[in-house]
Amino acid sequence: MKLFTTTILSLSLLAPALAQTVPPGGAKGGDPQKLNIARNGSQASTQGPADNFTGSVRVDPLFQANAPSRTAGAYVTFEPGARSAWHTHPLGQTLIVTAGVGRVQRWGDPVEEIRPGDRIWIPPGQKHWHGASPTTAMTHLAIQEQLDGKVVEWLEKVSDAQYDAKAPLPKKQP
Repeated sequence: MKLFTTTILSLSLLAPALAQTVPPGGAKGGDPQKLNIARNGSQASTQGPADNFTGSVRVDPLFQANAPSRTAGAYVTFEPGARSAWHTHPLGQTLIVTAGVGRVQRWGDPVEEIRPGDRIWIPPGQKHWHGASPTTAMTHLAIQEQLDGKVVEWLEKVSDAQYDAKAPLPKKQP
């Protein structure tokens, strides 16, 4: 079950795999009104790039934005201690924790522990990070919309001191 559950943080990271989900013009055969079923395991997992993540992170693409929709989603699995870099989303992001124990932090707020069943809404433009706890892996479903083809803006990496911090960061974003 753990291998089945993993999420999306960067459309550019997922674009090659997601582009195979729905052929141009819609469903197989060119009819955009037909159902399209992407079978489990039909899209390859990818490693989260070292520029955007600390530690071992696996991304399993689920769906891409198909016009007129702007929504994309994936499962993301963070091994213990792994985390994203600080980043923002132009239209916000929803995370749903499916396994393990994780952490999330919005700039200026304390680090929060997250567990299976927790739903996290990150408002548009909010600088934040998320990842696993120091001792336990965490998987979440990530859902976000693209604006002008962009779903994320990557910023600096989360330092070990920030990851371990109990006190909130300054309210003003740098």
